[in-house]
Amino acid sequence: MGVLWNLAPRGPSTFRGLQEACVSKSGTISPSILNTRIKELEEAKLLVRGLQGYELTPLGHELFDLLEPFKDWAHRWSRELEKN
Repeated sequence: MGVLWNLAPRGPSTFRGLQEACVSKSGTISPSILNTRIKELEEAKLLVRGLQGYELTPLGHELFDLLEPFKDWAHRWSRELEKN
């Protein structure tokens, strides 16, 4: 989901740009995991590699629009998990 969250508002990105943007508590995402996520999203027709880098397809944008309202809840949930 991190790839979707980072591409939707920012637009096309390179592999390195995505890796730097997809940060978790343990640091940046490993290249092998990011590569796997990209392949999964490409196979699902949610992501394509264009001239300017990776970008969401119309279906990818549609999915993001459906999931975006959950962002605030996800941040609250993450903070609750960090408390324990």
